[in-house]
Amino acid sequence: MKDSLTLKLIQTDLYWESKDANLGMLEEKIWQVEGDCDVIVLPEMFTTGFTMNAPPHSELMNMKTMKWMKQMALQTGALMLGSFIVRENSHYYNRLLWVEPDGQVLIYDKKHLFSMAGEHEIFSPGQQLLVAEWKGWKICPLICYDLRFPVWSRNRLNGDELLYDVLIYVANWPAARIQAWDILLKARAIENLCYTVAVNRTGTDENGILYNGHSAAIDPKGNLLGPVSETPEIISVILQKDELLRYRQKFPAHRDADDFFLKGS
Repeated sequence: MKDSLTLKLIQTDLYWESKDANLGMLEEKIWQVEGDCDVIVLPEMFTTGFTMNAPPHSELMNMKTMKWMKQMALQTGALMLGSFIVRENSHYYNRLLWVEPDGQVLIYDKKHLFSMAGEHEIFSPGQQLLVAEWKGWKICPLICYDLRFPVWSRNRLNGDELLYDVLIYVANWPAARIQAWDILLKARAIENLCYTVAVNRTGTDENGILYNGHSAAIDPKGNLLGPVSETPEIISVILQKDELLRYRQKFPAHRDADDFFLKGS
C-alpha cells in the first residue's frame, strides 16, 4: 500500500468527433508528465467531445481506444481512467475504462444520463457502481452528471471501513454551470469523508458550448489541494492516506449515517 497517491489530471481542449486527433494530442500530453505518477485521468468522452452522434464514433471493446489506453498504462506504469463511446449488444454506453499497466480492465457505465442534451435517448444507463483498489487505495470513478446525484455515490460502511477513499469524476461540464461544479465537488468530499478529484475539459465544442476547466482535488474537509485553472494544463495532485485516516478517526460522521440499500450497487 502506498501512503501517498499521485494523480495527473489532463485538463485539455478536445477535437470534435476526431478520435485520431485526440489520441495523438493526449499521447503527447501524457509524455509531458514528469515525476512520480500513479493515476492518469482523462476527461469524459476524451476521443470525441460530448457528442450524441454515437453510431459512427462508437467502438467495440478491445478496439483502438482500449488498446491505446492499455499501451499508455503499460508505458507509464500508471492506472488510466477516462470515458468514451462504446457499442455493445446494440446499445451505446458512455463508458469509463479503468486500465491497469498489467492489462486488467474494469468498466463503469455512466448512470445518470444528461437528458437536457438528449443523452438518455442515445445511450443506455449503467446499473453498477465501480469501486476498485489501486496501490492500497479504494477508488470510485464516476462521470460528469453523476455529480448531481449524491445517493449514487454515497460512501457506506463496508465492515469496519468505508467503501472507498477517493471519488474521481471525469467530465465535460459547461462553464455556464461551473459554480455548481465547484460547490458539488466540495459537498461530495465532505459528506463522504473522502478525497474528491475531478477532471473537466476546456475549449468550445461544435455545439458552441464553452468549457472552462476547474479540475480540482479536494480533501474530506472541503479544502482545495491546489489552485484551479481555466486553461489546458497537466495538474499534479498528491493525496495522503494518513491524513485521510486521521480525519476519519477524529470526525467519524459516517458512523451516524442513515443505513440504506442502493439498488444496483
